[in-house]
Amino acid sequence: MNFETFFDRVKTKQIVVNMPQKVSSEQETLPNQDMCKQPVGLLDNEALFQLPLICIIILVMAKDRRKPKVAELGQLVGECIESSFVGFKGSAQHIGWSANLRIRTVTALGFLESTGLIIVNNRKDRLQITELGKKVVERAMNWNELLEYNIAFISRSYRNICVSRQLDLELE
Repeated sequence: MNFETFFDRVKTKQIVVNMPQKVSSEQETLPNQDMCKQPVGLLDNEALFQLPLICIIILVMAKDRRKPKVAELGQLVGECIESSFVGFKGSAQHIGWSANLRIRTVTALGFLESTGLIIVNNRKDRLQITELGKKVVERAMNWNELLEYNIAFISRSYRNICVSRQLDLELE
C-alpha cells in the first residue's frame, strides 16, 4: 500500500481518531520546546516509527523456537538492529547497550502485552507469542515484499545471535 492509497481509503471510510479535548495548563506543551508548541498526547517520532519497529522485532524473536529471556530483551533488540540494518553494521555506537533503546523496548513490551500479542511468562522468564501475535507477523510478512525480506533478515539475525552465544558458552 502506498501513501495515496492509504489516504484514499481513510477518506472513503471516514475514520475518526478521538483526541483528548482539554489539556491541563501544566501539560500544554512539551518542556524546553518554546519554538514548537506541540500538545502532549500527539504521536511523535518514537510512537510513529521506533516503537512499531521494536514491537515487530520483539514479535519476530518471540515467534522463534528459541524464546528470548525478558532480562536480555533490550540488548537482543539492539544486537538485531545492529546486525540487520546497514547503517548500524560496524558502527561504534553499540546500540545494544543503549539505555534509551532499553527504555523503548520496555515500552514496546508493555504495549505488546497489553494488546495480547505476547505473554510474559514470569516463571520461565521467557516471552511467548500468542496466536494473535503470530497472525500479526504473518500479515506483516504477506503485506509487502520488502517488509517480508527485512522481517526474515531480522529473524535470521536473531538466530545467528543465539547460535553465536551458544557456541561462546561451549568454548568456555
